[in-house]
Amino acid sequence: MSYMFGIPVITVANPPVIEFYFSFVSLWSYIGSRRFQQLVKKTNAQVIYKPIDLLYTFSISGGLPVKQRAPQRLAYRFVEMQRWRQIRNIPLVLQPKFYPADPSLAHRVLLAAIKEQGNDSPRVNEFAHKGLEAVWARELEVASAEVIVQLANEAGLDGKNLLEQAQAEEELREKEEYLTEEANERQVFGAPFYFYRDEPFWGQDRLEMLEDIIESEREPVTFQSAQPG
Repeated sequence: MSYMFGIPVITVANPPVIEFYFSFVSLWSYIGSRRFQQLVKKTNAQVIYKPIDLLYTFSISGGLPVKQRAPQRLAYRFVEMQRWRQIRNIPLVLQPKFYPADPSLAHRVLLAAIKEQGNDSPRVNEFAHKGLEAVWARELEVASAEVIVQLANEAGLDGKNLLEQAQAEEELREKEEYLTEEANERQVFGAPFYFYRDEPFWGQDRLEMLEDIIESEREPVTFQSAQPG
C-alpha cells in the first residue's frame, strides 16, 4: 500500500468501479461528497457519474419531496443536518435560498464534460462536487445558466462551451432520461445511491460500508425481489 498526502492508497491492476446515482439538488449527496472523494482517492476507484431526475425517482418509489413531508420528519431532518455538518466538517445552509431547483441543465453540462474528458478527469470530479455544494453551501441557483458556467469554469472546464452543448444536444437530455430509467430498473429510490459490483449502498452514511467492501474484497450482497407479507 502506498500513501498520497498522508492517505493510504490501494494500488491495483484493475481499479474498483463505483456507479454513483445522484442529483445536484440532493442534500445527502452533498453532505457525503468530500468524504466520497476521499474514499475514491484512497481506493484508487473509478467513478461513473449518473445524474438522475430525483423528483421522478421519488414519485415512482414512494418518496416525497421535502416540502410534502410530515412536520415531524422535517424537524428531525434539521437535527440530522446539523449533526452531519459537524461530523463531516463542512459548510451547510439549513434552509438554502434556491431550493428546490431544477438541476437538469447542470446535469447535462456534467454529462457533456464527461463525454469530452471522461469520468476520470479531475476537472469533472471537481465540477461534480461544485454542483453539489452550489445549493447547500453557497446558496447559488443551480438552475441558472450563468451559475452553471461559473461552476464549470471554477473546476477548470470551459463552461460556456459545455453549456452550449447541453442546451443544443438532444443526446445529452436523452442520456439523463436514460440514467433515470436505469436507476428505476436497478431499484434506486433516493440519492446518493452507490453501486459496487452490483451491491447497493443508499445514503452517504453508508460510505464506510462501501469503503469496507472495496478494501476487504468480500463477496457482494445484491438486491433480492421483495414481496410484502
